[in-house]
Amino acid sequence: MIGHARPEAKRRRMDEVSFLSAGELARRIRSREIGCVEILEATLARADRYDAAINAIVVRDDNTARARALAADAALQRGDTVGPLHGVPMTVKECFQLTGTPTTFGVPAYRDNLAHKNATVVDRLLHAGANIFGKTNVPPWLMDGQSVNEIYGRTNNPWSLDRVPGGSSGGSVAALAAGMSYLEVGSDIASSIRSPAHYCGVFGHKPTYGIASLYGDSLAPSAAPDDILVLGPLARSAHDLELALSIIAGPDQDAPSRFPFALPPETRTELRDFKVAVMYDDAFAPVDDEVIAPLHALTDFLRDAGVPVTETRPDIASEDCWRTFVMLLRSTTSGSASDEEYAQRLEAAAKVGVDELDLAGLTVRAQTLTHREWLHFNNERQRMQDRWRQFFATYDVLLCPPLATAAPPHMSSVMTGRTMQINGRTYPYSRQMFWAGYTGVAYLPASVAPIGLTPNGLPVGVQIAGPLYHDLRCVRFAQLLEQHYRAFVAPSGY
Repeated sequence: MIGHARPEAKRRRMDEVSFLSAGELARRIRSREIGCVEILEATLARADRYDAAINAIVVRDDNTARARALAADAALQRGDTVGPLHGVPMTVKECFQLTGTPTTFGVPAYRDNLAHKNATVVDRLLHAGANIFGKTNVPPWLMDGQSVNEIYGRTNNPWSLDRVPGGSSGGSVAALAAGMSYLEVGSDIASSIRSPAHYCGVFGHKPTYGIASLYGDSLAPSAAPDDILVLGPLARSAHDLELALSIIAGPDQDAPSRFPFALPPETRTELRDFKVAVMYDDAFAPVDDEVIAPLHALTDFLRDAGVPVTETRPDIASEDCWRTFVMLLRSTTSGSASDEEYAQRLEAAAKVGVDELDLAGLTVRAQTLTHREWLHFNNERQRMQDRWRQFFATYDVLLCPPLATAAPPHMSSVMTGRTMQINGRTYPYSRQMFWAGYTGVAYLPASVAPIGLTPNGLPVGVQIAGPLYHDLRCVRFAQLLEQHYRAFVAPSGY
């Protein structure tokens, strides 16, 4: 075992295993190549070494994790049956309840909000043998494309500390990219898994809506999950996405789901077995050339490999998709408004035209929708789902950008009026949320896989969308890209 090496040699060898996939680490633990205590202590030491600069893991519970690791080693000594993540150190997003630790959503008023029960996803991971030792940073209320708050401060991108790691699962991906955690679970309502994966060069999967329980992803237990919101895995390998889905997906006995739970298996084993559609850009939500170029390079590779690739998209107007997404998104996140705030929003909404496309105007309208108006937008979503079904009758997956740019520099904490540069022109920062809503509003699954770097050395990913419940199709395509095109690459210095 590694534990018998001299201290300096041991550290070098443990650094070499810091970027293993969770599945490979679990295999080495089961074969007794690495001990559970040994790998936990190495992971904690690595976080001590690097996280002062990154600030990704903002809550630690080392003592509980050490007790789990001792018990996990003892179980192996006895020859007990172990779970698929036995002894694997990992972290979870700060919003998931982990008994005895704070769940704050980055909001100072909830600084002392200690969890007294685990989130369902946490229980499932622990039952599978994972050793959850900490929680990772988020923006306030999980509502920003960066991860900075008054309680825990700012998380930096390991690829460039002056850049954002994304949000709201920004701490999650920063910990993975720097080799400080072997697996993560994030949440996604407006690209909160997909954009951080893209910004930090890791793999992520936004599942079909409803296939994984959201119980415990809250400041307090909730009777009904938010519309569009999902939770899903983040990892350094697409194979870990499949492993994690096998653990976290399925109905919750405390909140029975109306969705089926035998995800269709994916039998394709070669890239050329897929019929691929690709869209590079959109007139309503332009994409920077630094993101488009790697997607073109991927398309060229696929064609050279004999993959049928068509530049096309479903018959859905971008402006209609954007409007429907924002109206349903901002209506589902509006429930915490006070009576006074609601009255103010009603007054503001009365001044917004029905054809408004600006995010601020759409938001105040969405926050004051009547039920009749909500039904209209829900019907629009249904029509979009019908068009997606027609589209996926011809194509297996759609490849498109996760976001408009690579990771931007740290931004003002105030989103109102924030802008971004795309190919030398100024656009509203919020407009790139189109790429989240394009698939998200229709509840579709989508994986993100790293496909290259910008000229400045920042990661670029691709969004791989598939039909409802065909999560394993998206993940399989990501696995094949990992095998044949580009795997995770660690940022320099780690």
